[in-house]
Amino acid sequence: MKDTPGHEAATSSGASAGISALVGAFGAMAEDIDLNTVLERVVSSACRLVDARYGALGVIGPDRLLSAFITVKLGSDEAGKAASRPRGGGVPDPSGAGPLPLPLPDLPPRRHEAGFPPRHPEMSSFLGVPIRIRDRVFGNLYLTEKSGGGGFTSTDEELLVALAAAAAIAIANSRLFDDSVRRTRWLEGGLDAVREILDQTDPVRSHHASVAHYALRASHSDVALVLREIGDQRGLLCAAADGQDAASFAGASWNYPALLEDLTAVSPPLVLTPVEIARLMPGSSLPAPTTALCVRLAGSGERQYLLFGRRAESSFTDVDREMVRTFTSHVSLALELLRAQRQREQEAVFGDRDRIARDLHDLVIQRLFATGLSIQVLRKHLSDRRALDRISVVTAELDATIRELRDTIYSLRSVPRIASTFSSGVFALVAAGAENFSLQPVLRLSGPLDAAVGPGVAEHVNGVLREGLSNALRHAAAHSITITLQALPDRLEMGIIDDGSGFVEPSAGPGLTEMRRQADLCDGTLSISSTPGHGTRILLIVPLSAQEDGPPEARK
Repeated sequence: MKDTPGHEAATSSGASAGISALVGAFGAMAEDIDLNTVLERVVSSACRLVDARYGALGVIGPDRLLSAFITVKLGSDEAGKAASRPRGGGVPDPSGAGPLPLPLPDLPPRRHEAGFPPRHPEMSSFLGVPIRIRDRVFGNLYLTEKSGGGGFTSTDEELLVALAAAAAIAIANSRLFDDSVRRTRWLEGGLDAVREILDQTDPVRSHHASVAHYALRASHSDVALVLREIGDQRGLLCAAADGQDAASFAGASWNYPALLEDLTAVSPPLVLTPVEIARLMPGSSLPAPTTALCVRLAGSGERQYLLFGRRAESSFTDVDREMVRTFTSHVSLALELLRAQRQREQEAVFGDRDRIARDLHDLVIQRLFATGLSIQVLRKHLSDRRALDRISVVTAELDATIRELRDTIYSLRSVPRIASTFSSGVFALVAAGAENFSLQPVLRLSGPLDAAVGPGVAEHVNGVLREGLSNALRHAAAHSITITLQALPDRLEMGIIDDGSGFVEPSAGPGLTEMRRQADLCDGTLSISSTPGHGTRILLIVPLSAQEDGPPEARK
């Protein structure tokens, strides 16, 4: 049958309207570069283009599963990610991108078997189109419920194919822009971390805290952790944390996990699943992330790791896995430069000590010795008893001064070139104390301990720690022991807490006497509280403002 002139005009008018709507849809997609905004505009434009009540767009991720599912209802401002994504496997399968449009005039009545989530709106017509550029598929566009009833026409199908082609280009451009933003953020975070590490002026903030802070900002993760090995792979300590529940992670320690043993500084980032995260933090009650990236920092000395954790459904992209290595290389270089700078400063100090010791020995002691001999010669020229006694006193003072100078020279030259830090000494002490016991104490450190605690005070704090740990391990029958050390601006606080048998009154034994003696020697305050059946708590508070290298009587 021939088309009448009126029918031809209506067809021409409909095609013209479709083209106009298609051009308008192209313009709407090009107005923004944000990926989520582009996805929503693609679905909204598709609904208006073919006059469909409902639209959805399933974005396919690198794992070939849906990474996002955007839904739109025509005539409603509500758009966004669906509360429940289709699981796939039915008609249509949202995880499979077919090469051709899929029009369905009638959908199966048992929609739960077709892969749709519960409470999905009723549908009588369906049109699905893949969004792709050549062989690269970005997702699938679904439309349903043609307004006015009936199914979608071939014209609708052609218009939607054209829209999907433009949408694929818009999505590709948006992803390229998003990747460039991610790369820029990683690079800026790494440079800012390097700048703060090398220009460290805050005595309270450690370089580990700076690394955790900028790692969190660069990765857009929920939590970032800096992990250090303890005692030659005996354990793993969280040296710094930033992000959600950071205070819960900071200072926590776990046994060294086997999954990190083969991770080197040049290895690709290790992507951790929830099961592997549980193995990394066994028995932990902390809010662990659901996915994580772990990478080792390069450099000599102890092993150090960076862990980036996310609790949301969004996983780390290829760009994240690529740029995390750039970030860690910048940070590792800064830490090595900082270590070399501190080593040079230490060598300069040792050089000054050697020079002072040499000058004291070659100049000062020789002159004092010569002066003493000259005074002794005066004895043969004097007969006054009081003058002779005075010469004896002066000679004895000179001899004592020479002996003290010799002791000083010995102490200047006997300082080891590689001095261990306070925190490493604590690690070694706890590891050695618990070596023959099945119970492994939990160690939590916070604050600039190595910078704030001098060698003199460290010796007495370690003495209290040694006795308190020994008592808890040998006599308390405890199931857990927690040791906390915190460096505050004006004091050091150390706590030893166990859940053992406890006691009513502490016995005046040698252990308690030694702990009180060590606390007195560093001007500290020691308190011990215990309840039978509920464990013991030992608290040592040492002022940091007045500490010197040596006991109080030597500073007077």
